[in-house]
Amino acid sequence: MTTTDLPAQPHLKRALGPTALVLFGLTYLAPVTVFTTYGIVTETTDNHLPSAYVVALVAMLFTALSYGAMARRYPVSGSAYTYTQQAFGGHIGFLTGWTLMLDYLFLPMINFLLIGIYLNTQFPAVPQWVFALASLLLVLLFNLLGITLVNKLNIAIVALSVLLVVVFAVLAIKELTTNPSAATPSLIEPFLPGKGGLGPVFAGAAVLALSFLGFDAVSTLSEEAKNPRRDIPRAIVLTTLVGGAIFIVVSWLGALVFPNWHEFQSVDSAGVDLMAKVGGSFLTSFFVAVYVVGAFGSGMTTQVSVSRIIYAMGRDRVLPAIFGKLHQRFRTPWVAALAVSIVSLLALVLTLDVAATMISFGALAAFSMVNLSVIRTHLFPKGGRNTPSTREWLRYGLLPAIGFLLTVWLWTSLTATTFIVGLSWMAAGAIYLAILTRGFRRRPPVMDFSEQHEGKAEDTLV
Repeated sequence: MTTTDLPAQPHLKRALGPTALVLFGLTYLAPVTVFTTYGIVTETTDNHLPSAYVVALVAMLFTALSYGAMARRYPVSGSAYTYTQQAFGGHIGFLTGWTLMLDYLFLPMINFLLIGIYLNTQFPAVPQWVFALASLLLVLLFNLLGITLVNKLNIAIVALSVLLVVVFAVLAIKELTTNPSAATPSLIEPFLPGKGGLGPVFAGAAVLALSFLGFDAVSTLSEEAKNPRRDIPRAIVLTTLVGGAIFIVVSWLGALVFPNWHEFQSVDSAGVDLMAKVGGSFLTSFFVAVYVVGAFGSGMTTQVSVSRIIYAMGRDRVLPAIFGKLHQRFRTPWVAALAVSIVSLLALVLTLDVAATMISFGALAAFSMVNLSVIRTHLFPKGGRNTPSTREWLRYGLLPAIGFLLTVWLWTSLTATTFIVGLSWMAAGAIYLAILTRGFRRRPPVMDFSEQHEGKAEDTLV
């Protein structure tokens, strides 16, 4: 039997254009997430949250450029796992993907937790785990039906989030002009270091860096983009810039309209205090509603991303081949999506602060490796190459090196608890890899980057 006689295998559907990719990234960022850490970082920086966002945005832009460069070279699913695998080999690629999964696996869970917490404040008679479980099952259903439906929901969710941000901005400006206060700082003061100097600003930026995870998520949709080599890099940078601009503007207006952050009822729910200050009870209720919708959208997109990473690793036999299965009708990685939902059931028993400690380590470690992958792939590729030009040294050497140093610096600003959890997760990955490769004596499977896998076994489907 020739390869042409074999039945056609399903592959991911190329349905996403540049606008859809940016919307996906912005939904993953969730514009209203600025209010999630608003009180915590405002307290850390003494009402200089905008300055911390500027530092975080600069750091993330360098890494976004590195993701764009690697996505242009390897326009397939897998994100940091794919890029590191190709640059440094299967062992390092596996450990990077394993570390990144610590971040991706628990991001959907945190969103389900937030939905439960916020809806329980409005409907206290219903336990929060009921809302969390219902949202988890609904997200799983949408993702099994396909990426096109997810994209349609993204449009509505981003529109609501942007509407809330615009309404807040308008009302904040109105509050500043009609009810001036002697306590209101100057327009530029929130962008300057406070009494504590740059230290608190840097510490705040380490927390805020996780708000920009959407640009990384865009890279996982390379096999579902219509023109991945062109659109994925552009969408990555645009997602970072647009998301960063929203965060900076909202935090700046908030710092001006509510300078006495000591009066927050709780730093964890500072967004509610902000909304009440500028818009009263109606805007507060609208804020809670939109926040829940945004958390749902973020939970949906984070599950899409991690399921495609697990799918790519299962397709390689780095994870068991069952994870590389696609649904025959909807062409979605249903086994991987189901596995993510099972992990997300931890939302029914874990607290938000415990879940949050499991995220930071994986994201920043993966960002660091992607920056190094750009340098290795473009300047020191396997087999050698001609001497790079000055432009190539700047684009593929200096910029990724700056991105690497910035992400490592943010990484070292994390808490001791985060390092304990992260290093334990990495150790478990190393043990699994040792078993998989018979004590590192065998090479892990390497991903096939061709668009079609005709004539191959089912576990190599794309």
